[in-house]
Amino acid sequence: MTRKNEPSLIGATGFAYFPIALIARFPYAMMVVGVLTLVVSGRGSLALGGVNSAMVGLGAAICGPLIGVAADRWGQRPVVLATAIANSIVLLTLAWVVYSPLPDPAVLLTSLLVGATAPQVSPMSRSRLVGIIDRVFPRARRPRILNGTMAYESSADEIVFVFGPVVVGVLATAFSPAAPIVAAAVLTAVFVTAFALHRTGRTTVPITRPEGMPPATADIATQAPARELLGIRLITITVGALGMGLFFGAMLTSLTAFMTDRGAATEAGLVYGAMGVGSAIFALGVMILPPRFSLRARWLVFSSIVLLGSLSLPFVRDVPQMAWALLVIGVGIGPTLVTQYSLGAAYSPRGRSATVMTILGSGVIVGQSAASAITGAIGQSMGTPAALLTPIVAAAVVAGAGIVNAALGSRH
Repeated sequence: MTRKNEPSLIGATGFAYFPIALIARFPYAMMVVGVLTLVVSGRGSLALGGVNSAMVGLGAAICGPLIGVAADRWGQRPVVLATAIANSIVLLTLAWVVYSPLPDPAVLLTSLLVGATAPQVSPMSRSRLVGIIDRVFPRARRPRILNGTMAYESSADEIVFVFGPVVVGVLATAFSPAAPIVAAAVLTAVFVTAFALHRTGRTTVPITRPEGMPPATADIATQAPARELLGIRLITITVGALGMGLFFGAMLTSLTAFMTDRGAATEAGLVYGAMGVGSAIFALGVMILPPRFSLRARWLVFSSIVLLGSLSLPFVRDVPQMAWALLVIGVGIGPTLVTQYSLGAAYSPRGRSATVMTILGSGVIVGQSAASAITGAIGQSMGTPAALLTPIVAAAVVAGAGIVNAALGSRH
């Protein structure tokens, strides 16, 4: 076979798949900040807004993995379509409930349902692409294609998690605090539905195994037992993903406090984008790293960059210094995410790819929600210098999980 006749991932998915999957991720990235903005404005309580953001994360933590299990059991199309419809309705309901006479517990319950019904587009996309790679490409090409695919997927996540809050800020400022939630509902109804109905939604779930282990094309009848999801390696990777979410939430919230002190709170999203730009570029750069630079080593190296960059935050005195610190941190953020999802794909139990990817995605959103609430409380009670310490703690969680993963050795 000549190289020009070799299959390509875009050829296997269709060109429209990638823009649809990218835009379909935005509502998920807008939810935590959008709920915070809406509740603070509508109910006049920063504390209540933080608790509602945490409820979104709690709902995702409880139901996100269950959505993945359902997708592995019945296929992605019906599951994603059902969550898209339910989530659109719940988001619009929240926009009404916040400004209604209903008591605060009703707002909390609706926020919980927002997280519980959140479509898991990012992990579902990873699961689909992993399945396509195992089915379409020869064994020799799979590792490099998988590495590049996870790099793209992590870059896409970086784009939406960085610019999702920016979109929330723009819509809330230009229209009303409810506008970001209404926009998220519309995007969910249109693009998540398109993602569900895309032809790749019919893909079965083959699993890319660690090198040296036989690939196993998984159908429903050959799923590995659910207890294999509790293996120490997958737990370690999940803790790492949770740490990344903690970092996103802690960094954005502490940065907001930092910018507020300087009378430029509305510019926090723009400064935060400095981290996202570097992160997205270096995440894509992972695909050119040599195979001998192992996934275990990458996690250690790039998480160390995040930790070292975070240690500079308490010493930052002005906005340009903050932007430089975030650029340095971004160098490590993207590649660390790529590595975690690559490891998750490699060590997913047979037939449990969507479940594993959803667990990792839920870990990120749970961490973001929890850290946003905790960092906001710390900043309000103890000031910005204390809030800027929280990203260091989150980075230490990520690096610590990387150390544990390295200590577990390799099954290659």
